[in-house]
Amino acid sequence: MSPAAGTAAPKGIQQYIAARKGGPFQLVDAPYPEPGPNEICIRNRAVGLNPLDWKNLHHGMMVENWPEIFGIDTAGVVEVAGKNVQGIKAGDAVMSLAGHGGRAGAFQDVTTVPASYACRKPAAWTFEQAASVPICYLTAVASIIKGLGLPLPHLKEPPKEKIPNLDDLTSPITPGPSQTQLKSPLLNSVLVIGGSSGIGGCAVQLLRDALPHLVIITTNSPAHDKKILSLGATTCVDRNMKPEQIAKAVRDASPNGKGVDAMIDTVAGAMEGNGEIFGAFREGGPKLYSHVMTGAKLEAPEGVKAATVFGRMAFQTDGGGAAMARLVDLVDSGRFKLPLDIEVVGKGLGVIGGGLEKLRGGVSGTKLVVSL
Repeated sequence: MSPAAGTAAPKGIQQYIAARKGGPFQLVDAPYPEPGPNEICIRNRAVGLNPLDWKNLHHGMMVENWPEIFGIDTAGVVEVAGKNVQGIKAGDAVMSLAGHGGRAGAFQDVTTVPASYACRKPAAWTFEQAASVPICYLTAVASIIKGLGLPLPHLKEPPKEKIPNLDDLTSPITPGPSQTQLKSPLLNSVLVIGGSSGIGGCAVQLLRDALPHLVIITTNSPAHDKKILSLGATTCVDRNMKPEQIAKAVRDASPNGKGVDAMIDTVAGAMEGNGEIFGAFREGGPKLYSHVMTGAKLEAPEGVKAATVFGRMAFQTDGGGAAMARLVDLVDSGRFKLPLDIEVVGKGLGVIGGGLEKLRGGVSGTKLVVSL
């Protein structure tokens, strides 16, 4: 293990645990974690708040045992690197996907994760900005590759720096020419349902980077049109219309007015009684439907090729094992921007509970984060 140079041996930490389903949260003392091989310990400087956090708290959506530690987005400084870790060392400022509970959860002083979950924090981003991105970006990667079958060129480009634990990745990276642009015979148009979500904003940018010719239509509140268009969308459709009106507006905005080839649904917008939105598909087209796991039951009409995706699936794609490291290259080259404005709801672990309730009450076009 390699602690940061010049620092004392790590002492205990505090964890913000959910004692039981529905709460309350409690601050408890815990011993400093011991990283395993290929793992790093991150001193969290900021954590992102996500719908999954309050769904876990109130519904136990992905909870096996209580008490539990939530939090799936973090940014901070590496304090200890386990054996065999390459490309990341103690003292590095990083952003990272956190895990589902225990030592890997983000809502604690120090989070322990596989090194491949983390990457260098872009110099232009604050810790708070960096903590707003990982799960949204990774879910967008999975929604495009796994859900639509579309390769992403930035995962094939030669790395600009050492990629953490490349030898341990399950998906090998095949180097390719820089900024290779792909031409897909299948996809000429995609509807992103929930364009003003973090996943939606990431998906729009990745689609635009992969297929410059693509017609990208989003559904969102009109208040967010300017932001989403700046990220690469072609047209925005008002999400407040009735489902059949949305379908017509999408068809009208699609190539030749015939409908879209594929959909990425980040908010279960076509589920739960809104199935008329599927009417926006082009007849005779591939009808690909990439559904981000939200807890809503997946129900797609006959003839629609549907897939449910979630963030960690990104690591299982071709080149996806280095998806986080490649994100830094995208940011540094100006091809990826923060998908959402951020709002810092406070400082310290103790404000997380109130932030989650604010998120549960409804937040649009903004990512809530907590400074630590």
